[in-house]
Amino acid sequence: MVGKLGVLSKRDARAIVERLGATFHADVTARTTVVIGQADGQDVPAHVARVLSEADLCREAGLPDPETLRSHYYSARDLRGMYPALRDDHLRYLEKWRLVRPVAGRYSFADLHVIKHAAGELERGASLNGVLRALASEREGQLALDFQPAGPERTPARVVELPASGPSPPSPLDRSQQIAAANQALAAKYFLEGAELDDGEGRDFEAAAASYRRALLFDPSLVPALVNLANVHYERDELVEAEALYEKALRIDADCFEACFNVGNIHHDLARYDDAVAAYRDALAINPGYPEAHFYLAVTLEKLGRSAEAKAHWRQYRELAPNGEFVELAKEFSD
Repeated sequence: MVGKLGVLSKRDARAIVERLGATFHADVTARTTVVIGQADGQDVPAHVARVLSEADLCREAGLPDPETLRSHYYSARDLRGMYPALRDDHLRYLEKWRLVRPVAGRYSFADLHVIKHAAGELERGASLNGVLRALASEREGQLALDFQPAGPERTPARVVELPASGPSPPSPLDRSQQIAAANQALAAKYFLEGAELDDGEGRDFEAAAASYRRALLFDPSLVPALVNLANVHYERDELVEAEALYEKALRIDADCFEACFNVGNIHHDLARYDDAVAAYRDALAINPGYPEAHFYLAVTLEKLGRSAEAKAHWRQYRELAPNGEFVELAKEFSD
């Protein structure tokens, strides 16, 4: 391996190397951090040797790239600066109890809720064992914040009715107007049929999707049908198909809140955080009173390390949804 380790620790690098079936040797030069040899201790023959950068090592181990680890994850040093009562041994115990799940020695935003709570209790004089037991007992009820796409707790914004029609054209209609009116009526019929199938506990995604597609056959520019069909794809974790339909809806109606918000969710799920922020801001420009848009924007800003910007949206979520599912977390991060 060439170059100094910027994000991974020597211990992390050693673990990765050994997992790859090689051995880890000591420093060699100022430019070489580690040398990887064969498992029997012999050097790798020149014709099969590879020079690995830290990014290569992360990729081999299935880790995020070094820049992502640096910008989106918190080191133990970062956390000690944020929470002075916290020590390295506290973090090790939180990990041992599986209350946090570090990645290459760094902690994600999902871990911060637990870490902040633990640090606060320790600062108030609670014992570490007491804090660990309390956190473990509450673990099932804690907000995981894993944001997996298509999860039951994360339903995309749905269109439930068609917009009001404009004034009726003067009669009598010519043949082309009659055909257009008939097509719009059929599109509306199938959309409403799909919306009914797509509602309640016994939702029938297959049948709903078929109805939305029939609606789009009669009116390809029916934005509510595009959005709701995209939602079906989203909930099946078919993000490429969903994103294409949301984008099509936005080309027809740039002020479609549901499409803006749901595109933000897809960007977030795919770790395109800057794009997610832009989409959530667009959604809030259309509908500033939608609490979940403030919540997910705050979460995304936190992942980008922009906590100061996030605070206003944590507060907005609290005000708009005082009994919301995530209100306790919003209180933690808006204070």
